[in-house]
Amino acid sequence: MAPLIGRHTNKIDAKGRVSVPKPFRASFTDQDFPGIYVYPRFQEPALEACGSDYMVRLSESLEDPAALTDEQRLVAAAILDYVHPLAFDPEGRVALPQELLDHAQLSKNAVFVGKGERFHIWQPEAYDAHRQATFENAAKHNVTMALGRLGKPGGGA
Repeated sequence: MAPLIGRHTNKIDAKGRVSVPKPFRASFTDQDFPGIYVYPRFQEPALEACGSDYMVRLSESLEDPAALTDEQRLVAAAILDYVHPLAFDPEGRVALPQELLDHAQLSKNAVFVGKGERFHIWQPEAYDAHRQATFENAAKHNVTMALGRLGKPGGGA
């Protein structure tokens, strides 16, 4: 799966339907479920979405006591409790349930933000404020990234 990157803004119609950006939809076409799994982010007024491959890994991790810390296990269990499987319609839209629209304070537009294997959905003004604060915080603390060795899993090139 190609990483989900970039930002896209789409309109939300009166029924809560929004078109998932085509590059994001394309990343999930070869997965078991013809849609996405969406759940509220607990840390922010935003939504998180992923495909079935990620959701299966999350679910399986709950069965492996060594896979997660106790805190991570609680978060994973909470995600599974709040997740909504949303199938794509023929136009590539999903219908966001009211519970999710309310959590992210979505009404007219939604910003889709790629996060690698997942993506976030934000109310545009809230995302702009979050984006600016994150950038300023990283600059203030002189944050850098050490990606380590890129290549095959296990550290090989």
